[in-house]
Amino acid sequence: MTLHVYNTLTNQKEEFTPLEPGRVRMYNCGPTVYSRVHIGNLRAFLFADLLRRWLEFEGYQVTQVMNITDVGHLTDDADDGEDKLQKQAEKDGLDPMEIARAQSVLFFGDLEKLGCKRAAVYPKATDHITQMLSMIGALIEKGFAYQVGENVYFEVAKFPEYGKLSGNRVEALDAGSRIEVLDEKRSPADFALWKSDPKHLMKWESRYGDHGFPGWHIECSAMAREHLGDQIDIHTGGEDNVFPHHECEIAQTEAFTGEPFAKYWMHTKFLQVDGGKMSKSLGNIYTVDDVEAKGFEPRVLRYTLLRGHYRQPLNFTWDIMADSAKALEKLDDLVTRLRRIAAGDEGATDPIAGREACTALCDEFRDAMNDDLNTPEAFAALHKLRSVVVQGEVGRDTATIALSFLRKAEGVLGVLKLEDGGLSPVELDMIDARKAARASKDWGKADEIRDLLLSMGIELEDKGEQTFWKRV
Repeated sequence: MTLHVYNTLTNQKEEFTPLEPGRVRMYNCGPTVYSRVHIGNLRAFLFADLLRRWLEFEGYQVTQVMNITDVGHLTDDADDGEDKLQKQAEKDGLDPMEIARAQSVLFFGDLEKLGCKRAAVYPKATDHITQMLSMIGALIEKGFAYQVGENVYFEVAKFPEYGKLSGNRVEALDAGSRIEVLDEKRSPADFALWKSDPKHLMKWESRYGDHGFPGWHIECSAMAREHLGDQIDIHTGGEDNVFPHHECEIAQTEAFTGEPFAKYWMHTKFLQVDGGKMSKSLGNIYTVDDVEAKGFEPRVLRYTLLRGHYRQPLNFTWDIMADSAKALEKLDDLVTRLRRIAAGDEGATDPIAGREACTALCDEFRDAMNDDLNTPEAFAALHKLRSVVVQGEVGRDTATIALSFLRKAEGVLGVLKLEDGGLSPVELDMIDARKAARASKDWGKADEIRDLLLSMGIELEDKGEQTFWKRV
């Protein structure tokens, strides 16, 4: 089947057709770098990485842009409250940009540990103030925005399609519900494009005054236009971005360009911890460092966050992480077994049943991913493949084909161990010494060397006269 994705804009699954054949322009809402990203944030970022990888698997040239919000994101996600970065800076007694730089480094480090491919661009909001002011000025000239003192607001009533993404129509919105009630606004639903606050630590001179900073929503519109153009294929984010953030992005961008902004909108559901919300008071907001401190590889976290469908709530527990680790051990075992069979060391004589089963499971994997990135079914196909291999139904030729398929699948999933890295001369000598010990029936010495190698991360398995190894 061809790729179908669920479009939040139409509330239905649609066949994916890019604006330009063979090319995909994708914008992903990135982090607000006031504090360390947690595993809930990472679910949305990993989904963006998975989507990009699958599009490339399907042959598309993908230009991926993920923004860095380093100003303008207020604590109430509207026009009220404090700037999240400024609040953290005041709490820590640091310069906001110092915090932004430090947290950005940690963010990129987390992405690297989780195997995320680098986006084409990671634009920072503070580097695109000129582009934002240009859009704001044009929106005023077009009659979609108005200035009150040194503040500028988008007039929602002038954009009749407001609410087409979230379903939140202006007439149904309660004043004060995630929307700041200010007397200076023409309507409570109007949202800020530019704010003025002399006390704000980050401020820029503009035609509207000397103490201004951008609203959160205008940032993404300006950065998406700067790096991807007026129209893009896919815009992603967490479900909490649908309203008001993405709704406002659509309104201001389409009012500015007169054209549809993004063709497909895709959103990940929240990550739960122990069946409930993440909360500082509960102490269950975990980072990649916390995962590693518990003894788990980052790839186990990647598997855990990808094993559930992105449009379904996903629960995180340490027991689930342990289950994920065991599941990955089985997939590692699959790779090891296929290598042996492909090398002619074991396996069937390539019966037709085994070959057909492997081919069917490869197709099942691809169909699952093309069905709105159904990762639960895709991973299930890999585990079914292992069952076929364990049952001894796979021969050398089929194993070679299956390994080739796994390399492609790994290019999408990013959780498999396909490269053994080889052995060092010392490690080879130790394995040879153990073989000699076994040949002379010095079982104590053989066990001693085996245990030493295991402590070095190399597990041995004896099968008849042959010894196989893998890194653990």
